[in-house]
Amino acid sequence: MSKSTPPSLQARRSPLASPLTQRETLHQVPLPREFDEALRQSGLHPLRPGRLDIFQMNLGKMCNQTCRHCHVDAGPDRREVMSRETMELCLAALAKTSIPTVDLTGGAPEMNPHFRWLVEEVRKLGRHVMDRCNLTILETKPHYELPGFLAEHRVEVVCSLPHYRALNTDKQRGEGVYEQSIRALKRLNALGYGDGQSGLRLVLVTNPVGAFLPAGQASLEAEWKRELLRNHGIRFDSLYALTNMPISRFLEWLRESGNLEAYLQRLVSAFNPAAARGVMCRNTLSVGWDGQLYDCDFNQMLELPVEAGAPRHIRDFNLAALDSRTIVTDRHCFGCTAGAGSSCGGATT
Repeated sequence: MSKSTPPSLQARRSPLASPLTQRETLHQVPLPREFDEALRQSGLHPLRPGRLDIFQMNLGKMCNQTCRHCHVDAGPDRREVMSRETMELCLAALAKTSIPTVDLTGGAPEMNPHFRWLVEEVRKLGRHVMDRCNLTILETKPHYELPGFLAEHRVEVVCSLPHYRALNTDKQRGEGVYEQSIRALKRLNALGYGDGQSGLRLVLVTNPVGAFLPAGQASLEAEWKRELLRNHGIRFDSLYALTNMPISRFLEWLRESGNLEAYLQRLVSAFNPAAARGVMCRNTLSVGWDGQLYDCDFNQMLELPVEAGAPRHIRDFNLAALDSRTIVTDRHCFGCTAGAGSSCGGATT
């Protein structure tokens, strides 16, 4: 963990470590309309799931970084990790379905002691695996050989990198993160990741460094590809531009910097019905490190489980029952529906 970055909210015993306090903080801000009202005016209420394409597993909140924008409040001081027993329940649920993609996230999912075993088992089921990687984990001694393992199992690597410049990246993630990230990307490139021919898909994910929405994803991708190739010889397949969610550590920064009300107002005014139709909760099921089920990763962090009556733990997995549920929403959902939209797969429009 960089000396310039703070410990987690939980370690500091901040009131905002509580998901309930986070939700209450959001509801103290005057807004022109609630999210359900925005959905209703767009003919999208109640919000229902579509085809389930992505089975997302949060392998824990342990991470080697403590990023200022992290919606998970992850860090080296967190100890929550998914057990092998819970992973086995996930595999049993997957085997009953044809869900094509398993999305492994964290924290740093690679820090889970069963990470490699899980990847091998998911691949045996014939499913595509995505690893949401912070890049610097690949530069740590226990995980230095991991890129070869990922390539061997054809794992798609989705890497978070705030900016193609060092200053903006280190500002958000800590001193020295940019340099480590570039080294890790070069090692992935050397294995064929991002070359457009090997089939080893390499995706970069960027979040704005500040209280504003990301620029257009297509134009950003062209800019990033040009600059990273010119400055470092790095190639990648796609760029996902994500809106910072007003929860957890980013919520703390918004409040302390005096940006909270203006940022929420910006999200509400930028509500896009087309983006709402493509939000990730409609094609993704999120499994918490303890096996609890959520409509999305953000609801998971706010401890908003799937609606009552639907299976709420992976041991009770029932795809038909989950398909008929209503998706749970709240004010933070404006973050996914603003502008071009934002999901784990980037812009939704």
